[in-house]
Amino acid sequence: METKPAPRSLHLPAGAAARGPYAVDIDPARAGWTHSALRVLDLPPGGTHRFETGNSEWVVLPLSGGGTVRVDGEILELVGRASVFDGVSDFAYVPRDAHVQIASGAGGRFALAGAKCERRLPARYGPAPEVPVETRGSGNRSREVRNFAAADAFDCDRLIAVEVITPGGNWSSYPPHKHDEHRPGEESVLEEIYYYEVQEAAEVHEVQEAREAAEAQEVHEAAEPPSPPPGTPGRAYGYQRITPSRPGGAALLAEVRGGDAVLVPDGWHGPSIAQPGHPLYYLNVMAGPGPEREWKICFHPDHTEGYA
Repeated sequence: METKPAPRSLHLPAGAAARGPYAVDIDPARAGWTHSALRVLDLPPGGTHRFETGNSEWVVLPLSGGGTVRVDGEILELVGRASVFDGVSDFAYVPRDAHVQIASGAGGRFALAGAKCERRLPARYGPAPEVPVETRGSGNRSREVRNFAAADAFDCDRLIAVEVITPGGNWSSYPPHKHDEHRPGEESVLEEIYYYEVQEAAEVHEVQEAREAAEAQEVHEAAEPPSPPPGTPGRAYGYQRITPSRPGGAALLAEVRGGDAVLVPDGWHGPSIAQPGHPLYYLNVMAGPGPEREWKICFHPDHTEGYA
């Protein structure tokens, strides 16, 4: 009797994808695909971490805190941010076939978004003020998209990566869409990873207090609001949906919390739903085998209105 392979787990709760120094370590082999990768690294104050990029390009993105990235004889200083809910961050691009060191004097949490690639591009610094930010959708399906490594915003060989902030109670990654077929000019094949953080009640209150205090004192540079340890599971949550686009395709309805990840090998994905009162953050990491680095998506036929 033929033994069928075990089904792939698409939802990876916080800790399920931990390995070695990484709180999250998803490489192509572990995901069961060929290109996209994600690591999340926590560094204590004064901590350092070294790694080889191998056959992949990487973006080092501070989720909280800042630090330095040493690569190819360069030192790239990252100012970072208090948390992912504190606005955009600067970042560092590091090429394939390189030795990299990340260091943080005050400690921090860093996402390493990666993609298997062919070309070796130069190491570069991505300034926060140059990150394109857009509001996508309207009403209760509006969200903020930070296109720091979008296909048309920052030059990479294969990697595409963006951040999304969904206000509490809103839907994002909506209408449902897919990118699992190569149809030139219409749709590209992209493997996608979602990594989540959710703003807890105390943090929401602290952010609001910090904003009100800054406005009352006419402070032009708002103080950094305190926040709980990022990426750790809490009471706040969201939901992620994937429905099949083909027989036997990916299917998921999961409650997601801080530090969780979801794999999207194929299928209609969306919506991502934020709990009322708790903004939902996710980092999207994408890459694929297509001849062009492009983000071409197809909306579900029941939702052809697009991002209305």
